[in-house]
Amino acid sequence: MLKALTAFVSVYTAILLVPIIPQALALPSPAQLEATNNQLKAEIVERTAAEEALLTIKAELEIRVEERTAQLRQTMTESLAIANQAKKQAAKLEIALKELANTQAQLIQTEKMSSLGQLVAGVAHEINNPVNFIYGNSIIANEYTQDVLELISLYQTHHPHPAPEIQVFAKEIEIDFVQKDLKNILSSIKMGAERIRDIVLSLRNFSRLDEAEIKQVDIHEGINSTLFILQNRLQGQGKHPDIQIIKEYGNLPNIDCYPKQLNQVFMNILTNAIDAVKESVHNPQIRICTEVLDHNQVMIRIADNGCGMTEEVKQKIFDPFFTTKPVGSGTGLGMSVSYQIVDKHGGILKFISVPLQGTEFLIQIPIQMKSA
Repeated sequence: MLKALTAFVSVYTAILLVPIIPQALALPSPAQLEATNNQLKAEIVERTAAEEALLTIKAELEIRVEERTAQLRQTMTESLAIANQAKKQAAKLEIALKELANTQAQLIQTEKMSSLGQLVAGVAHEINNPVNFIYGNSIIANEYTQDVLELISLYQTHHPHPAPEIQVFAKEIEIDFVQKDLKNILSSIKMGAERIRDIVLSLRNFSRLDEAEIKQVDIHEGINSTLFILQNRLQGQGKHPDIQIIKEYGNLPNIDCYPKQLNQVFMNILTNAIDAVKESVHNPQIRICTEVLDHNQVMIRIADNGCGMTEEVKQKIFDPFFTTKPVGSGTGLGMSVSYQIVDKHGGILKFISVPLQGTEFLIQIPIQMKSA
């Protein structure tokens, strides 16, 4: 039984092994397994070496990237520093150019006004002496004439019937008319001489070549002198009517200023106002108002009813060499220099302008300058 059971187990085992035999036959031999193991070991070694090489390369790349990044960062920092420096230099250059332009504008306008002032002062000086001579002698001539006329009157009273020759000559020269008209002629000569003296005084007040330093002056005197210089431009020509000047002067004290420079500001603003109203309106007017703002400030307002300013002109009105006039008829320096002069006095120059309604310039200056 035992043998039979053993035989049965053996047969059963053989039956089970039949399908496995081909697979068993396909398994490599120990030598092949050893060769495969050796090959795998070699591949592992190669892969390990490759991984180590890759890690080394990665580390080197990271170092190079960090170095390159640091270089780029340094270069960028240097570039930003250079850019900032260049920006600062550009800003300084722009300021220097503006200052140069302003200086050039002021020099040109100052030279222009200085030449005008010298011309006006020279004319005033040359006129002054003969006018004083005429004015002084007109008084004496008037006295002499009164004496002569009184003597003739006495002769006519005491000798009503002169010789026929005298009667004929008296009739020819119309002695009665001469006696009446001679007084009027002498009075007219005196009035003309006084008028010329006023003109000379206005010219001297405008030029003020002898007042380069700070003086206490009457602002109204400077405005009136400037208006007198511009009198011919205020008069109508052809189809253009006279420009009406409306003065609303307040009770101003004398102020500390550079008189010649302040007159230059009045000249520039009034000249522009005349240009604005002369061609644009049928009833041209320029209004000049003065008032005391507080204990140490005065305000001068010069307004016209002209064409006003556009927004573009408003933005550039105080820029050197900017002008709305045709080429050759304006330098574009007047308002720029005026702004600098008012600023030099510690004051403010501003304006209000509405298109087709006119422009008003406001000059606010202290009564007493700090530099005084």
